[in-house]
Amino acid sequence: MPLLPKLIDRLQRHPKRVVFPEGNDPRVLQAARQWVTRRLGAPILLGDRTAIKESAARLDIKLQGMRLIEPTRSEDREMFAVQLEELRRAKGMTLDQARTAVCENNTYATLMLANSQADGLVSGATVSASSALRPLFQIIPRLHHVQTASSLMILDFEEQPVGSEGSLFLADCGVIPDPTAEQLADIAVSTAMIARHLTNETPRVAMLSWASRSTSQHPSVVKVRTATELARVKARSAAFPMEIDGELQADAALDAAVAATKNVTSGVTGHANVLIFPDLNSGNIAFKLVHALAGGNAFGQIITGLSRPAAEISRGASAHDVFGAAAIVGCQAIDRRLLYGDA
Repeated sequence: MPLLPKLIDRLQRHPKRVVFPEGNDPRVLQAARQWVTRRLGAPILLGDRTAIKESAARLDIKLQGMRLIEPTRSEDREMFAVQLEELRRAKGMTLDQARTAVCENNTYATLMLANSQADGLVSGATVSASSALRPLFQIIPRLHHVQTASSLMILDFEEQPVGSEGSLFLADCGVIPDPTAEQLADIAVSTAMIARHLTNETPRVAMLSWASRSTSQHPSVVKVRTATELARVKARSAAFPMEIDGELQADAALDAAVAATKNVTSGVTGHANVLIFPDLNSGNIAFKLVHALAGGNAFGQIITGLSRPAAEISRGASAHDVFGAAAIVGCQAIDRRLLYGDA
């Protein structure tokens, strides 16, 4: 069963509030309407109220069940400005600068998330990745055991026997161009945590390379090999259950028969559901190539390593992509014990 229907079922039992900074974008409005129609919670649309209403009218979308907020007229604007100035004072931000910044939709949405006025955030439909990500990295704290914020993509196939019933979690595909071994270890653990939360399966993490457990001392291979060991230590110290193997080639990670021919069998080989790429080039190219050639759904970028759930979507995203990303961050906000009855 694909991942998205499972997430919808969970959100119908535990509705969440997702804030969309680009409230008058047609794709966002269509996704928000689905959110309300499927009884998943309350979408929060930011922007000029008149512009949002006009866009909705052109699309024949009813706004009932949605909350509309204009940051420039919000009663929380001054409170948010004071908070932002305190957070960014060391970087030289003044209160007047903070007052200007909170009128920007992405910054306002991030402050809503930080203040628990929203459970998740989805942005990026009309702005560059840097514009969408900057407020998140400046305002939302990292998880206490993670030093590196990054991102993941979820590829979801209906009939492909890979990953977690057709779902693969790929990282990092959008944030860190050339991660160090320490950063790769962080990426592996934080991605595995989200995979476990969404699937309730023990993450099977493959640290990918152009070699499979080789004797090569090439720096790129050594980096992945070192990251694998560091990730194991991080997972143990956090008492987080995960299986991890590396360095592995992609075919050995996904095909047990191939892994056997290469004598690299383990609990991960042939069964990996989390794929960690050695750099941004390989991760971004791989997910786009697979998505273009093999079809299926692609949801993300889902931001990892932060203490609040958020997604930075592509400007080429469809309404379905926006909705899928919202469902993922919404489910991240559900207490795991409510979903599965365990810690």
